[in-house]
Amino acid sequence: MILGFIGTGKITSSIVYGLLKSKLKTKRIYISSRNKNIAKKLERKSRVIKIMKDNQEIINKSSTIILAVTPAVANKILKKLKFNKSKEIISLISTINLENLKKITKNKNIVRAIPLPSVEINKGPIIICPSNKKVKNLFNHLGKVIEIKNEKLSYKFWSTASLMASFYEILNISSNWLIKKGIKKNIANSYIAELFLSLSYDAKDKKKGGFKKLVAESQTPNGLNMQVLKELRKKKFYLKWIKALDVVNKRVSK
Repeated sequence: MILGFIGTGKITSSIVYGLLKSKLKTKRIYISSRNKNIAKKLERKSRVIKIMKDNQEIINKSSTIILAVTPAVANKILKKLKFNKSKEIISLISTINLENLKKITKNKNIVRAIPLPSVEINKGPIIICPSNKKVKNLFNHLGKVIEIKNEKLSYKFWSTASLMASFYEILNISSNWLIKKGIKKNIANSYIAELFLSLSYDAKDKKKGGFKKLVAESQTPNGLNMQVLKELRKKKFYLKWIKALDVVNKRVSK
């Protein structure tokens, strides 16, 4: 497999690092020089990786092309590029749908994917749409692949994928609270990271029973967990959470 990345940002670096840690054999990984710092760091990691200054050359030399640019950049550069119809295209672009991508690239062989930065450690869910064996095999080495046939439904996952920063902010706030109360920073960070990791593992193991059950089981009458949950519900924290998801969903569904 010869991969070519158009765009060299955070998600590209996460995928490449994840691939280097995986068992997937890649003959060559071409990356663009758009972000010089990230590109140079990646190139130093393996002889397989090569920086290319020209996006068209990346396309010409790759068997699978991954579009990892912002929607604004995509609208500027994609129309100027020529895509061979026999090549696989994987789009990580959030707000350009398959129909428009096919028109722009004049290629029908396109799959949209939603990988998260956690693919760097070969973890996390990866949505692909539509189903595609080759693309599934690629991402299976990076995390848990979930195939969605309906593109409109796949947009919903773009919305929930936008929760990353909010999740990390909860960790940040919780750790800083401990630090302000006199706990050393390394101990606070370690505790909060392990706390949320253990909760995630528990949720994963018990997902079949539904998360509502976990909410109930984690509380005792008039206990501390019940008190915090009531306080957050009173402040409409979760309603605002849902509202934020709705706003993002409206944006990516255009």
